Amino acid sequence: MKKELSTTSKIILILLGLLIVNVIASKLFTRFDITQDKRYTLSEASKNTIANVNSPVMITIFLKGELPPAYKRLADETEQLIEEFYAFNSNIKYNFVDPIEENAQDFLTNNGMQPRYVTEEETNKISREVVYPWAVAIYENKTVKIPLYKNDLASSDEQKIANSVQHLEYVFADAFTKLTLIDKQTIAILKGHGELDDVYIASFLQTLKDYYKIAPFDLAAFPDNPEKSLENLNRFDLAIVPKPTKPFTDDEKYILDQYTMRGGKSLWLIENTMAEMDSLYNEKGQTLAFPRDLRLNDFFFEYGIRINPKLVNDVQSAPIVMAVGEDANTQYLPIQWRYNPLVKPSTKHPITNNTNLVKFEFTNQIDTLKSSTKKTVLLKSSATSKLEGTPKMISLSVIENEPALESYNGKGNQNLAVLLEGTFESVYKGRIKPFALKNDQSEGKSKMLIIADGDVIKNQVTRGRPQELGFDIVTKRQYGNKEFLLNSVNYLLDNNGLINIRSKELKLAFLNSEKVLTEKTYWQLINIGLPLGILAIFGVVFTYTRKRKFAK
Repeated sequence: MKKELSTTSKIILILLGLLIVNVIASKLFTRFDITQDKRYTLSEASKNTIANVNSPVMITIFLKGELPPAYKRLADETEQLIEEFYAFNSNIKYNFVDPIEENAQDFLTNNGMQPRYVTEEETNKISREVVYPWAVAIYENKTVKIPLYKNDLASSDEQKIANSVQHLEYVFADAFTKLTLIDKQTIAILKGHGELDDVYIASFLQTLKDYYKIAPFDLAAFPDNPEKSLENLNRFDLAIVPKPTKPFTDDEKYILDQYTMRGGKSLWLIENTMAEMDSLYNEKGQTLAFPRDLRLNDFFFEYGIRINPKLVNDVQSAPIVMAVGEDANTQYLPIQWRYNPLVKPSTKHPITNNTNLVKFEFTNQIDTLKSSTKKTVLLKSSATSKLEGTPKMISLSVIENEPALESYNGKGNQNLAVLLEGTFESVYKGRIKPFALKNDQSEGKSKMLIIADGDVIKNQVTRGRPQELGFDIVTKRQYGNKEFLLNSVNYLLDNNGLINIRSKELKLAFLNSEKVLTEKTYWQLINIGLPLGILAIFGVVFTYTRKRKFAK
C-alpha cells in the first residue's frame, strides 16, 4: 500500500515548488505587449542606441505634480516607455521631478526649456497651469535636452498630445544616439558660390555636429588640378549646397557629377529666382524678382528634374509682421504673405512622417522628367497655390487685397522638394569632358535631394546671434524646417534607424471635451445615481422578502 504524505510534508513540498518556480522566474524575464499598436514594444533601432551602454544614463523628467489630464497621460506614457528601455538595459535610470516644488523653473528656462501654458475650462471656471514637458539625460560627461511635447501647428491640442506620445520613442532614441555616438560620418558644406554665410546656417550646422563631422569645402581650391578636388570631395559621405548665388563652372559640375557616380550623396537648397524679403523693406515697398542662372540646368536635367524660375504664390502661407496705422495708432500685425508657402508634409515617407509644417520663402517649382532615377516628391504647395513668372515686380501692397480663390483653381500642388535615388547616369556621358579623368564613370548608385528654396535652411539672426532654425522671432512660431532637413540628411546617409521610428503610429483615444461639459450631469447620474438606485431597489425587495418569510 502506498503511504500517503502527511499534511506537513505536503505543505513543505508546495513551499519548495513555489521557491523553485520563483528562482526560475527570476532568471527568465520577459514582457508581453498586448496592445494593438505595440506601443510598448521597442523597435530594433531604439534597442541599438542603448545596446552598448555600460554605465548609468540618468534621466530627469519634469512631468510631476498637478498636471492637466492630457499631460498626465503624456507623463504616464513617458514612464511606460522608459520602463521598456530599462527592461532592455538596466543602466537606464530615471526619476520624475516637480519643477515647481523643486524651484527648477529658472534652470529650465535659462537652458532653453520653455514651459507650456495650459488653459482649462470647466463649468463656470477657467484655470491656467504651467507645464514643463521636458527631460534631461546625462551620460558620462554629456548632457542632452529631450523635448517631450511636439507643437504641431496644424493640429488640435488633443492631436498635439497624440503626436507627442507617438514621438516619444524617437526623442529618447535620438537623445541616446547623441550621448553614445562615437564614429561619425562626414559632411561637406560647399563654399565659393555665394552660399549663405555661416551665421545663417549656424543652427542647422550645430544640430548636425551631434551626429556627423562637418567641414567647409571649396570646389575651386585646386583650379589647376580639379582631379585633386574630386579626390578630396570623395572623402565626404554627403555634400550640402546651401543657397548658391553664383554660377558653377564646367569643371565644378563635372566634379559633382563624378562624386555622385561614385556614390556621394548631396542635398541641394537651390533657387533659380533672385528675390529677397530684405529688399522689400524700402520706401516703395517693392522689389524686382528675376531669374538667376547658376548654369545647373543641364546638370539637373540629366538626373530627371527641372527647377523653373517661377515663384509659388500660396494662400496657405506663413505670416510676416507689418505696421498698420499711423503714428500713435500704429499696430504691428501678422499678415499672411503668399510668397511664403507653409507646407504640410503629406507623404508617408520616413523623411516627412510626423513632421511639422515647413516654411518656404520665395520658392520655385520643380518639374520631374523621365530619367533612370526614382523620384519621390516630398513636399508640395497647397491646392490653393499658383505659379508666377519672372521677371515680376513684387510689392508689399498685395497684402491689402484678399486673394481671388478662383484664380488658384487647378493650379496648386506644385513640387517643392524632390528626392532622387537609385541609378544616376552621368551628365557627361557621351559628351566632351571638361578635364581628363582616369577613372571616369558613366553611371552609379546614389541619392540626391533637391529643395527649390535656399531659405529653408536659413535661420534668423538677432543682434548677431543665430536663432533656432524654423523659429520666427516676430510671430514666435516654430516651424518644422530643422527636423525635415535632419531627417533628410539621416535618410541620405542611410541612417534610417531613427527616422523609421517616426513611422510607428499609435492610436490614442481621447475624451470629447465638449461632450464632457454638456453631458456631465447625465453621466454623473448614470455612474453614481444608477448604482445607488439599483442598490436601493435590491434593499427594498430583500427586506420585503425577508419580512414575508419570517412572518409565517
